[in-house]
Amino acid sequence: MSDSHSIITLLDQQKQHLDALFFLLRQELAALANRDIEALENITVEKTQLLTLIQHTDKTLADISDLQTYTQQDWFTEKVSVLEELLAQCKRQNDVNEQTLEQSQLTLERLKTTLLSARGKAGLTYTNKGKPSIENKGKGIKA
Repeated sequence: MSDSHSIITLLDQQKQHLDALFFLLRQELAALANRDIEALENITVEKTQLLTLIQHTDKTLADISDLQTYTQQDWFTEKVSVLEELLAQCKRQNDVNEQTLEQSQLTLERLKTTLLSARGKAGLTYTNKGKPSIENKGKGIKA
């Protein structure tokens, strides 16, 4: 197999990996919205495997001895530009997922604070990290 054919094969594999990663990131957003912990765990495992494949493919491409001679050819730059756009889409989707997760965590913290304060306003204190906590010594503590 010629080097150009193996490079094309590797670039096509990379596109497949990035397409799959983008699809997983979209699934991750849906799982975050539905608070589906099991799906999130499965997606995390799949994302890790895909990222490992992407990294391996990159390394394989970089190890091709005369890769530099192909980088100047039109077919190569076209394929790489498609890959760069796919990677940018994955990064944008990952940013959206991160913001969604952060908002979800903030909502849970507010709910926790509300529940704690409703449970015992007199005993509501804060930890050294600023998190709400209930001091619940109860009866039976003698001073």
